[in-house]
Amino acid sequence: MSLSPYSRSEQLRAVWPWLPLWTAVALAAIFSHGPMPLYSTRTLAVAWEMWNQGHWLVPHINGQPYSEKAPLLFWLIQGGWFVFGVSDVWPRILEVLVGGAQLVLVSLLARRLFPHRPWMARATPWMLLAFGYAFLFGLQIMYDVLLATWTLAALLCLTPKSQRAEPRWLLFGLCLGFGLLTKGPVMLLHVVFPWLLGPLWNDWASEHRARWYGRGLLSFLLGGTMLLAWALPAGFSGGEAYRQRLFFTQTAGRVVDKLAQGKDLQNHAEPFWFYLLWLPVMLFPFSGWPRMWVAVASLRRPLESGLRFALCWLVPSFVVFSLISGKQVYYPLPELGGMALLMAGAIAVLRERRPILAASGWLGTWPLALGSIVFALLLFALPLLVAGNHLRGEWLDAAAPYSRYFSVVFLLLGALVLLRGRGELRRLAVAGLIGVLALNTLFTLTLWNRFDLRPISQMLGAAEQAGRPIAFLGNYEGQFHFEGRLTRPIRELFGNQAVQDQAIQDFSRAHPDGVVVRRVDQPDATALRYALLVQPFRSSWLEVWPAVALADLRAGQTPPEPAQPTRVYPSDDRRYSPRP
Repeated sequence: MSLSPYSRSEQLRAVWPWLPLWTAVALAAIFSHGPMPLYSTRTLAVAWEMWNQGHWLVPHINGQPYSEKAPLLFWLIQGGWFVFGVSDVWPRILEVLVGGAQLVLVSLLARRLFPHRPWMARATPWMLLAFGYAFLFGLQIMYDVLLATWTLAALLCLTPKSQRAEPRWLLFGLCLGFGLLTKGPVMLLHVVFPWLLGPLWNDWASEHRARWYGRGLLSFLLGGTMLLAWALPAGFSGGEAYRQRLFFTQTAGRVVDKLAQGKDLQNHAEPFWFYLLWLPVMLFPFSGWPRMWVAVASLRRPLESGLRFALCWLVPSFVVFSLISGKQVYYPLPELGGMALLMAGAIAVLRERRPILAASGWLGTWPLALGSIVFALLLFALPLLVAGNHLRGEWLDAAAPYSRYFSVVFLLLGALVLLRGRGELRRLAVAGLIGVLALNTLFTLTLWNRFDLRPISQMLGAAEQAGRPIAFLGNYEGQFHFEGRLTRPIRELFGNQAVQDQAIQDFSRAHPDGVVVRRVDQPDATALRYALLVQPFRSSWLEVWPAVALADLRAGQTPPEPAQPTRVYPSDDRRYSPRP
């Protein structure tokens, strides 16, 4: 075998520029505010309950077995807690480490697939780190970032090395197993097509089809065995209902509409073209770069193996995920590495085969630069528009005091993107990364108080420590458990108005010192007089009530006067003030 065309110094240069930058930006963004409900808070709640209650085998949430996800991410979080202590710091650092691992893996994948194009190993991670959509979801303590890492690692095992053309089947099986332990059988959909279509992009697979499919099947069996080694004992330990959901409903229910009857699954049903509509958002800022679209549209046969690999991965995966009824915008996150490979490879081919077209200024970044400058001007004018009542809205009012500072940022980013010369892709990637950091910072300054559940969680934690039972009107998703360090389940009170009224009466009689949490569109005067706490949450409000007081009001009676005034969060909110 010939030696790799990459020297040691070239490999270091391929890694050095982007990894420290992305790590610094990711750490700044993920620690700019607390864990986001409901993704991050739910994951932390499950990990906390497993840790606190000693449920190492079966994930639990609110006292019940949690069949939605496999346990690997929870185990990793608890491993860090064992070393560093329980907090939300380690889970966030873990997400940054996993995201950084993705960038390294996609760089290695580009180096393997495009051995005679050293530029690819540098360009591909720059493109992946610039995807604002993926970056924002990477700030969530959730499963798909880890799943994307195992997907890239598994596919890397299939690609040929300069010293060995045959895949590393044992490592491939182990990566499959870890992916299955992260999010279950959906891992297979992310990796199966590059394997099934291996002879179309891999010369070794074409020459040794029997070994490719035979040993690949053994690798899939190894991965499945790893999953079953957990799932079988967990299923028997968790009980019949948990076992049914774990082995059947969770996977099949997302594929077949008529099975999507769960409270989570039904909300995931979307039409076939759902991901097609989201594709420009997923690929931003490169979806606004004409050179990228021209490069992809200009691809012609024969395609080199790296591009064939990307198409064998992306096209069937996109079709299958579009056919599946259950959809969420973050499900295709693992495929964004393949999109970066395809786009970077197409640009490399365009520069080689059609250099004049590749150098055309009309295909440059001017649409993105223009958009950034226009956005900067709007931010600069926002205080005047708000003051003159030309634009009204809660977020606009909150953003106006900061908007001119951020207008300078986006004006500078527009100027950076508008520069001509070499390094266009890198400038665009840096601008995209800094731009999404700026938007995340603006969100923290203006809207985070509508997502911050610390006040209510800490109040509920104090209530539990005082021995006061807690109930929640509706579906509780664990959003208070970790921050409040709750150790007992919150009782859920379901049903229509009449059923809830009766449930509140029963709860208040059984627990006169209990508290009830409810979510309303807008707090009224009675809440500001009798509730223990009122705080915004997304587009609605959360209220914490003494159970007896809420029962009296729902029964048409006047509750006793509260000993303390209602606490309203945030305390400087002038729209609502507690009554004495």
